[in-house]
Amino acid sequence: MKEPLSHDFYFGDVEDVARAMLGKQLVRVTANGMTAGRIVEVEAYLSRQDPANHGHRGQTRRNATMFGTGGHAYVYSIHARYCLNAVTEPEGVPCAVLIRAVEPLEGLDLMRERRRRTNVLDLARGPARLCEAFGIDRSLDGWDLTRGEELWLADEDGTTVNAANIAVAQRVGVSAGADLPLRFFMADSRFVSKRPRQPKS
Repeated sequence: MKEPLSHDFYFGDVEDVARAMLGKQLVRVTANGMTAGRIVEVEAYLSRQDPANHGHRGQTRRNATMFGTGGHAYVYSIHARYCLNAVTEPEGVPCAVLIRAVEPLEGLDLMRERRRRTNVLDLARGPARLCEAFGIDRSLDGWDLTRGEELWLADEDGTTVNAANIAVAQRVGVSAGADLPLRFFMADSRFVSKRPRQPKS
């Protein structure tokens, strides 16, 4: 079984953690089996100065997990679907990294069953799709990602992504803070959910 990343991994600056998450594996274990995939796209959400951050106006019952200790899952619902974030930094600092896209590696048949899709490109490309493919919902909000049980992040054979292969773009689907370059993705991955528009020549 893949070893979980330690708490120390999540305690750096949220942008640094977001970059470091690329190439890591997302692992989910349920009674139906295990699913795992390589993280290829993430978005960083800064502390209170970020208007797109759920915690920038203060703590509520909905966003309480963001104010907890780094290394926990923050799962929220939107339009009856779910999005998975990894909380970063110390307690009281509401920062998190949204996992936007994953390249499926293990448990593809289970992902296809959950998603009712056969095309591997459509299984976990986008935050709501990947939560559906991995069986992630609000019951995992606040889950300790360092336990190595049910849901966690792991190294992929200790490899790291070359910095030259990390592309930076604006976040997707936000109106406030939309101009901030806080989306990071693996430039050579076909599993990225959305690529920046190329300027017209």
